[in-house]
Amino acid sequence: MRYSEAKPAILILEDGTAFHGKSAGIAGTATGEICFNTGMTGYQEIFTDPSYFGQIVVTTHVHIGNYGVKEEDTESDSIKIAGLVCRDFSEAYSRQLANGSLNNYFHKHQIPAICEIDTRKLVRHIRSKGAMNAILSTETTDVEALKAKLAAVPEMQGLELSSIVSTPLPYTSGNENSDLRVALLDLGVKSNIVDCLTERGCFVKVFPAKSTFSEMMEFQPHGFMISNGPGDPAVVGYAINTVKEILENGIPLFGICLGHQILAEAVGIGTYKMFNGHRGINHPIQNIISGKGEITSQNHGFAVRAEDVEKHPDAEVTHIHLNDKTIAGIRLKSKPAFSVQYHPEAAPGPHDSRYLFDDFVNLIKRQFN
Repeated sequence: MRYSEAKPAILILEDGTAFHGKSAGIAGTATGEICFNTGMTGYQEIFTDPSYFGQIVVTTHVHIGNYGVKEEDTESDSIKIAGLVCRDFSEAYSRQLANGSLNNYFHKHQIPAICEIDTRKLVRHIRSKGAMNAILSTETTDVEALKAKLAAVPEMQGLELSSIVSTPLPYTSGNENSDLRVALLDLGVKSNIVDCLTERGCFVKVFPAKSTFSEMMEFQPHGFMISNGPGDPAVVGYAINTVKEILENGIPLFGICLGHQILAEAVGIGTYKMFNGHRGINHPIQNIISGKGEITSQNHGFAVRAEDVEKHPDAEVTHIHLNDKTIAGIRLKSKPAFSVQYHPEAAPGPHDSRYLFDDFVNLIKRQFN
């Protein structure tokens, strides 16, 4: 894209700070919580991750779009971010396997983007002021009109979003004759989580977010996966109640990201909105059980309360985030259940934590053999 031909665009933060740039994607306006991802690759997987639903994403890497898009690299059926903020939005791409440009992809999915922004300055501002709502527009630069629209946008805390991005109907994946059957509660699942289970021989049935325990038990699962997803875990009461029933019946359970927070809420461990979340593909984690370090992919704005875990008689910490010591993993002592705050399936990111899927499969085998 030749920026000289692009129309002016504007980004306004909740605290009134404004950034002027050039338009990309469609002519439109987007609102939502602004957050930043530090990954240097994997932008397509990030944009299609349902956990980003309702958020405007800032990419800290300079070049976005330079390797185009490939349909096989999506983590859901569409772009889930509300809008994009970046430094250089590239119309040209060099990847031979690409199906097209990022700009065309944004037009297909009706997503606005603003480029030629000083993203270093913007990220430093967000880091110092904390998470907040924002509005970006590539169709108008009327500051007062945009501020009025921004004022009506609800805060992320208190929002239940999983039911919006979840599958409307159940579906299956993998070998239906497998001896390992996993029921996956879709709160905004990334497709690679399903792939990581089927690669290990699991026959997976993905259920809508508000599916009941009895509905999922008709599948006769050997284990339950509680997926990642967007929004505030404390208000996803339907999933919390479902997890309580799973635990009461002693069936193996593995929670990822939002699923981790839902497991915590189900056993009386509170969650809270972080000042700034963790979003990137190089976050350092320590496995307390093995003592080993892991480089992980993360995307979350809520976390589990450490003091609640310490006081809980049946929960123990398994993983710690080394940057800020937040809880990155827990397991229950009396139940076959564990969870992690990060993404072991990565996409994008390193594969250091893929062993957790093996741990889940082995937990199922021990339970049913």
